[in-house]
Amino acid sequence: MGAVVAMPVAGALAARHGSRGPTRAALALSSGAVLLPVLAPSLPALAAAFLVMGLAMGSLDVTMNAHGVAVERRYGRPILSGFHAAFSFGGLAGAATAATAAAVQLDLEVHVALVAALSLAVGLGWSRSFLHAAEDASGTEHPVLARPPRRLWALGIVAFSCLLVEGAAADWSAVYVRDELSTGAATAASAYVAFSLTMAIGRLLGDRLVERFGPVALLRGGGLLAAAGFGAGLAADAVPGALLGFAALGAGLAVVIPVGFRAAGATPGMSPGMALAAVSSTGYLGFVAGPPIIGSVAEAIGLPTALVLLVALAVVVAALARSARPLAARVAS
Repeated sequence: MGAVVAMPVAGALAARHGSRGPTRAALALSSGAVLLPVLAPSLPALAAAFLVMGLAMGSLDVTMNAHGVAVERRYGRPILSGFHAAFSFGGLAGAATAATAAAVQLDLEVHVALVAALSLAVGLGWSRSFLHAAEDASGTEHPVLARPPRRLWALGIVAFSCLLVEGAAADWSAVYVRDELSTGAATAASAYVAFSLTMAIGRLLGDRLVERFGPVALLRGGGLLAAAGFGAGLAADAVPGALLGFAALGAGLAVVIPVGFRAAGATPGMSPGMALAAVSSTGYLGFVAGPPIIGSVAEAIGLPTALVLLVALAVVVAALARSARPLAARVAS
């Protein structure tokens, strides 16, 4: 919820002052905020720590994507999906370092402090090469809360659907394989690994695929792949089918967020920061709401049936693929 609250504010700041400074400030805040949860002495303090962490990370999400859009525009060809691939591999690296730290019994506080220091040093060091603030600064005041144009509504629904699926996969994939298919913890964990790996690889290839097939065809095909593959995996009711299903889900939805953010950043008459804030905020509502929605439905009708909702959401992504039309096509229409 902290992320959802911070995104419109960060978008307005990036629009007025350019994305360079707000991104570097949000990175510094995020590196410090990651320490707060492990130092929290009580449950209320833990909740407050995660709220602050969400504020910092939500701000960083919007501003760095705004800067990515500016860099891509300067570069002259699609590269945004590669940035999101780095995000996915960063998540895998975080999981790997956490497992290693636990294996060698490194104190949690020491582990997180090292991660925070490394992130701060590397991030602030490399971000000195960012584009100048004037690259995407409007210099004018922007409202924190503004009604987005209709062309962003569909992109918001696409982001909401995709991130709801991502949140549900993160929280429920291992539970489904462990409890419904009666496996051990290691096999259960491999479901989310399959999802994450195919999503990371898909994002690495995403920019080339966008150039070859175009964003609309890619979104439509990806949504249908995710729906068909994951639906077949659920129907198989067996571990191999489930792992293949989660792999198809990750592969099919890999480029949805990069393509959607690129389309939002090119919205006529609206700064990239504000447009990205609108789409990101809507998407993160799905990420936040997804796991409890799946859990509530599963309580009533069972987890396998509840996960059919992910198939439906992938179909929604395919159905709204035209919202990612390039700027020229959107203006012409």
